[in-house]
Amino acid sequence: MKANPILLQKKYSRVIARFAEYQGISLDAALDFFYRSEVYQLIRDGVSDMHCMSDAYLAEELKQEYQAKQ
Repeated sequence: MKANPILLQKKYSRVIARFAEYQGISLDAALDFFYRSEVYQLIRDGVSDMHCMSDAYLAEELKQEYQAKQ
C-alpha cells in the first residue's frame, strides 16, 4: 500500500521527535539514526503496512533497534 508522501513526511517527523525523547538524544541524532534504520526502510518500502502503525509503536521499534546497535 502506498502512503501519501506528505502525510508520510509528517509521520516521520512525529516518530523522530518521539524517538529522540525516548532516548534523550538530539533531534539531529535521532534524524540521522532514523534515516539509516531498518524501520525507515520497512516504512519506505511499504512492508507490512508499517506506515499504518502508531507513532508510539514505530518510536519503540526505533528505540529497540538503537539499543541493539549500541
